[in-house]
Formats: sequence, C-alpha cells, structure tokens
Amino acid sequence: MELTSKQRAQLRSLANSIDTILIVGKDGIGDNLVKQANDALEARELIKGRVLENSLLSPREAAEELAPLTRSEIVQVIGTKFVLYRPSHKKDKKDKIVLVADQKKRT
Repeated sequence: MELTSKQRAQLRSLANSIDTILIVGKDGIGDNLVKQANDALEARELIKGRVLENSLLSPREAAEELAPLTRSEIVQVIGTKFVLYRPSHKKDKKDKIVLVADQKKRT
C-alpha cells in the first residue's frame, strides 16, 4: 500500500498524540523487536518508535529496516523518532483508522 501525501499528513496528525512504544537500542532490530512491532501494528495500526543514542542505526535506517519486516509504511521520521502504519485486516476492529482518499479531477 502506497500512502498519498494527504494520507501521510492525516497519519502524522494522529501520531502526535500517541506514545512511543518501540525502542531501538544498541542491538538494533532483532526478532523480538519485529514481533513487538507486528503485535502493536495489529492492535493499533499506527505506532511510534524511538532510536536511542547508543544505537548503530539512525532513525531513518531503523524505519527503513523495520517497515518491510512488518509490512508497514513509513509515515514520518523526525529527530530520534519514526512512525509506522499498517492497516488492520480485522473486520470487527472498532477503532480502525480510515484514511482520506485522494480524488482526481475528471475532465
């Protein structure tokens, strides 16, 4: 799923109010962090992570490594934090994020 600029802006706005739940430390991205990210994305769809100063990865590198492993999209990387999004496939999910759709002009 490729996010549009409007959808990224919508998700960035929503991300302002969420807490950081993923911490990338000196060990980088291992199986446990990927599992934690997958579980969080399934439950919340939008998650925020932070890269500690002692990590060998930059926040951009961490997001770019983690996104394909979790089948998620990078919404934003700013400072030491990054935001990932993956829509939930649960049909009964009550707090599902509904993204705006880009409408193209027809002539």
